[in-house]
Amino acid sequence: MAQVADIANLPEAVFELTGQNPKIAQEFALGFALSKYRFNRYATHVAPKAELVCPARLDKQNLQAIIEGEFLTRDLINTPANDMGPDELEAAARDLANDHRAQITVISGQDLIKQNFPMVHAVGRASVRAPRLIDMTWGENGPRLTLVGKGVCFDTGGLNIKPGASMGLMKKDMGGAAHVMGLAKMIMASKMSVQLRVLIPAVENAISGNAFRPQDILTSRKGLTVEINNTDAEGRLVLADALALADETPPDLMICMATLTGAARVAVGPDIAPYFTEDASLSHAIATAGSTVDDPVWQLPLHAPYEAMIEPDIADLDNAPSGGFAGATTAALFLQRFVTNTARFVHFDCYGWQPVAAPARPKGGVGQGTRALFQALPEILGL
Repeated sequence: MAQVADIANLPEAVFELTGQNPKIAQEFALGFALSKYRFNRYATHVAPKAELVCPARLDKQNLQAIIEGEFLTRDLINTPANDMGPDELEAAARDLANDHRAQITVISGQDLIKQNFPMVHAVGRASVRAPRLIDMTWGENGPRLTLVGKGVCFDTGGLNIKPGASMGLMKKDMGGAAHVMGLAKMIMASKMSVQLRVLIPAVENAISGNAFRPQDILTSRKGLTVEINNTDAEGRLVLADALALADETPPDLMICMATLTGAARVAVGPDIAPYFTEDASLSHAIATAGSTVDDPVWQLPLHAPYEAMIEPDIADLDNAPSGGFAGATTAALFLQRFVTNTARFVHFDCYGWQPVAAPARPKGGVGQGTRALFQALPEILGL
């Protein structure tokens, strides 16, 4: 991305962007706008007051779509769990649907059992905030695109409770949901010609007398059984039911986004969004787009021999294989078991957090991979 000065130190004035080629001008304008983000719901964090006048030749609809989508992702991640539980995440999804005349349905509480989403229910049942599955659709023409995002609004770890240091950022465990909602915002605001579906299992992984337990065996929507060897590996459980639903009416492309494993962060650090897919052309399009828009992504392997690591003795799948090896890959292999009919599938294991402020990225919640995907989708879907 074109270099943007620290606009917080610029005077309160209006600047005009001149003398740039269109690509650099577009990048600079985006970086300038993203640098102005401040999360000020709870305290006064004054946004930089400098303004920018852009050349008329810029694609302002595209810019606005990206900015609005990224700001939505950041706001959702930054909001603490007391104000961003499953209820509030549903409300945010309904606001998004209303803004763009999308359709939305929600299945919650015991209705999850009745309508065969047993693992979403199992993970969220211990919380006083009912678990739910959010299903939003938009667009009537074009290729079918389904986005699935992990919406664990807070993760205590369940009965395998996290230590305090590990629980400190768990308000962002719904970052996958925030990512797909931000990407959906970009798609709808730009009026992309797709049939869009967004699925979000929204839960809180809490602790109470009816919490699911280590060594429980759950039966998923797809019929596969899962042995629970760690209640802190809950994200893949709720995603599995949502992915199975999406796969029942196979789209042309399915994208899963989640703050899923610490192993992904160990592998590539906080700045890079790793992804998994078996489709070489899909991977190339995403990687090329990420480089083009300076949204760093990196493909990690779906190494088939590791399948044995997610197969326990007494069930079809193990949600937390022992050994400590290849945690991001085994999680991706687990999710892939629930996508058997959709030809093109990619899973992103995002961090969703900027640990230290950087140009265009204040410290806090941040989108990763969404701009790359937004750039790549026209090529991937043949638009």
